[in-house]
Amino acid sequence: VQLQASGGGLVQAGGSLRLSCAASGGTFSGYSLGWFRQGTGKEREFVAALRWGNSNPFYEDSVKGRFTISRDNAKSTLYLQMNSLQPEDTAVYYCTASRTIILSSLRVPSSWNYWGQGTVVTVSS
Repeated sequence: VQLQASGGGLVQAGGSLRLSCAASGGTFSGYSLGWFRQGTGKEREFVAALRWGNSNPFYEDSVKGRFTISRDNAKSTLYLQMNSLQPEDTAVYYCTASRTIILSSLRVPSSWNYWGQGTVVTVSS
């Protein structure tokens, strides 16, 4: 599957952005999907995920209550609605997919199989 992330940009603290990740080349509904981010000089970190066939989302603690992950299987698109953005949310955001990932490995980047190219989110104070 190929992934194409979009929707990043520059926003002031407290603002909102919605990221999208369009998928092609695979049966979208059969994939677990996730978002990671990587700040300058930092390791790639887990943000949120949705397992295939399971509507319950998983979030990194710092984004709970502010970010919402969702998927539209008919459009083969993954979303990340980001509200109340803070400067510490500044990063390159990557979407990812896997058909085989297990629950205990959702937060591990190397456990995911397919990655989009990343979209830059910059939050000014």
